[in-house]
Amino acid sequence: MPAAESIIIALNRNWAMVDAALEGLDDEMLARQPADQCNSIAWILWHMNRVVDSFIHTRLRGIPQSWSRDGWYQKFGMSEDPEDRGVGWTSQQVAEWNPPAGEVQLGYYHAVIADTRKYLESLSQADLDKQVVIPPVAEPRTVAAVVGQWTWDAISHGGQIAYLRGLYKGMGWHV
Repeated sequence: MPAAESIIIALNRNWAMVDAALEGLDDEMLARQPADQCNSIAWILWHMNRVVDSFIHTRLRGIPQSWSRDGWYQKFGMSEDPEDRGVGWTSQQVAEWNPPAGEVQLGYYHAVIADTRKYLESLSQADLDKQVVIPPVAEPRTVAAVVGQWTWDAISHGGQIAYLRGLYKGMGWHV
């Protein structure tokens, strides 16, 4: 039994919900903003994956992210900047963002899921208990606390995706 089993279970349920919410959505619906100050499903999906990719690879393991390593930034037509996760973007930047085709978005999403599962399944209790400093937070935190932080973030964004799916097309997100 992996030490991070409860996190794996929570993320698997979230990913199943997101998969169901994304099913049958075309590129136009993925890119649709419900209002000027709101994010599209495509943007939320991209951001969710960028956060997890950056935490797993750069912040916790010190290795290149899938974003750079596998050329996803090129497929998205974006900068390779490993810190560009959408954090701090203005509503104008979000509105001007041109997402790639749905199959590219889903490709990155599935790549991040595979990397996440592999990473979480490799963790021992000692790994989870290890203290790390992840800027900009100066205080040491356990790896478990950091994993908990981005797990909460991913689940929050998964719920947003499911909500927008329901708003646009009705049920389809409920698993």
